Amino acid sequence: MAGQHAAVLKALADECLKATFFEIGEHATWHPEITREVLAAGMTVGTHTWSHKDLARKPYAKDIERAKAEIEMGISAVQMAAGGGKVAPFFRFPYLLQSPASLSYLAERNIAIFSTDIDSRDFRLHKPEDVIKSVMTQLEKHGKGIVLMHDFHRNTAEALPELIRQLKDGGYKIVHMVPKGELTTLPKYDDMVRQKYKLSANTARPENRVGHATGD
Repeated sequence: MAGQHAAVLKALADECLKATFFEIGEHATWHPEITREVLAAGMTVGTHTWSHKDLARKPYAKDIERAKAEIEMGISAVQMAAGGGKVAPFFRFPYLLQSPASLSYLAERNIAIFSTDIDSRDFRLHKPEDVIKSVMTQLEKHGKGIVLMHDFHRNTAEALPELIRQLKDGGYKIVHMVPKGELTTLPKYDDMVRQKYKLSANTARPENRVGHATGD
């Protein structure tokens, strides 16, 4: 995992490019150093819930308090992992699925919601060349858009240098999304994350997932 993440950051740095990373809060607590490395590299970091629950399904779609906890604990955890670094008021729904209540809540919090136009399908495509073909084929059709990729896949890390080259050769401009304001946390959920982390501090931390990264 660490190798893939480092390779993604290097591929971006080699071309003086920046991306937007949407991190899962629980995963950020497992490896806060990754959040800090991303911020130190000048990337934008947003949030992606506490544990990647589908907020468009029960119980979250009908219980706004549970949905709020997923959203806010994710925000608190990523902010803690950032260690004082600036986390953007940017949010992406798991599975790109949302409920009206969650949408309204994020609007009240003045948090921007991001979707995607082009899914690289790097979850399913295991060869770097297939990931590249998937992105470029969709871009040729749409002309522009937000590309969804995941920084913990080896195929993504291996595909990125050549994908960037083809994007530049194709005349595409990669845009860095920078927030005007900062993300604030709510004390109630800060406390909930601290308690969760304390309870799980001695448990094994999975090594296969960290978060979702979107380059746009």
